[in-house]
Amino acid sequence: MMSMQTASAERRVVVEATPAALAERVADRFLSRLRARTRNGRVAHVALTGGSMGGAVLRATREHPRAGEIDWSLVHFWWGDERFVPRDHADRNSLQSREALLDHIDIPAENIHEVAGPDTGLSLDESAAAYAAELARFGARGNPWPSFAVCFLGVGPDGHIASLFPDRPEVTVTDAAALAVRDSPKPPPERVTLTRPVLNSSKRVWLVLTGADKASALGLALAGASYTSVPAAGAKGRKRTIFFVDEAAAAEVSSDLIDPAY
Repeated sequence: MMSMQTASAERRVVVEATPAALAERVADRFLSRLRARTRNGRVAHVALTGGSMGGAVLRATREHPRAGEIDWSLVHFWWGDERFVPRDHADRNSLQSREALLDHIDIPAENIHEVAGPDTGLSLDESAAAYAAELARFGARGNPWPSFAVCFLGVGPDGHIASLFPDRPEVTVTDAAALAVRDSPKPPPERVTLTRPVLNSSKRVWLVLTGADKASALGLALAGASYTSVPAAGAKGRKRTIFFVDEAAAAEVSSDLIDPAY
């Protein structure tokens, strides 16, 4: 018999018909979690992701009628990975996040923890080290990094999460919080990524993915594929691991894994 903790941490799938409906559902759940976390003055650390759905969720959060109920001074934003390009470059995940949400809420600048780009004068390795040092300032649970209340992750058709790509050394690193990534299989080639132990110390890991091209990766992740070959299979929150997907991405999902209530 499974313990309650094990059962609650199982991977579950939430399905909406369209990407737009999915973004609204995730935004609603996100604001509910932030409100629950910050209601008594506790700080919430959140890891964001890029990609079309990363931006769509943040726009839906901004437009949600309950966005004004959150004390944003208690929320800290980080990124699961970042492209090593200047701060206002179109490829930056943080630029997308700022345009979608962060520039539109009342949040202290020091609560937004961006990865340094080449325009700061730091090298790629120095940027990764600086990000690890910043994470360590907010260490929790005995780790030199915060425990994210929610960690958002996109999933590539190849099953990658953050900038942890299949069959590359970064996906197996456990002795660092942030890593420099070179020769990424997806452009741009240079990136900084959080490592698997940091992602998996999150209370909730929410993987958001849409489109038929993601169905195979989702099926492999849910089937328990090796995380070295399908990094999304290794993503696991301490309390919950939820795959938020549209109907196209859910084509290969067993109905007993779908959670209509979450």
